[in-house]
Amino acid sequence: MANGNNITVVGNITRDPELRFTPTGQATATFGVAVNRRWQNRQTQEWEEATSFFDVVCWREMAENASESLARGSRVIVTGRLEQRSWETQDGDKRSKVEIVADEIGPSLRWATAQVTKNERRGPGEAAPPRSGGGGAGREPAAQSAGNGGPGYGFDEEPF
Repeated sequence: MANGNNITVVGNITRDPELRFTPTGQATATFGVAVNRRWQNRQTQEWEEATSFFDVVCWREMAENASESLARGSRVIVTGRLEQRSWETQDGDKRSKVEIVADEIGPSLRWATAQVTKNERRGPGEAAPPRSGGGGAGREPAAQSAGNGGPGYGFDEEPF
């Protein structure tokens, strides 16, 4: 990781991970994370809340594991680096966004349990074993998904 560009966020997944493959066959997955912040207003003594939304990108085996294991509403811990990506639309407009490129992703065990299944180790350039369901569409609601089977907290709320 680059010095001074490390970030860790804990929040709820806002959309199921979307698994894609680059033209060279490298897996990439993207999903959103909502991070809630809650504080007490010193003047009014009322509790106030703000939510920040982050796009997360992960690559290779982590991308495949994330698409199989995570779902909308799951509470996760993501650590990685911030990266700005720029592109031009078909109309010629310039766009850019800052994303979290994940180094590690894990389920939060604060309000849920998770079952971890270790993958078989593969050598460089060795393909992943074939999977049924074509890209995670037929994903089982397994206990591996963080939060499944536990209390169902929405991505827009934080249980207290």
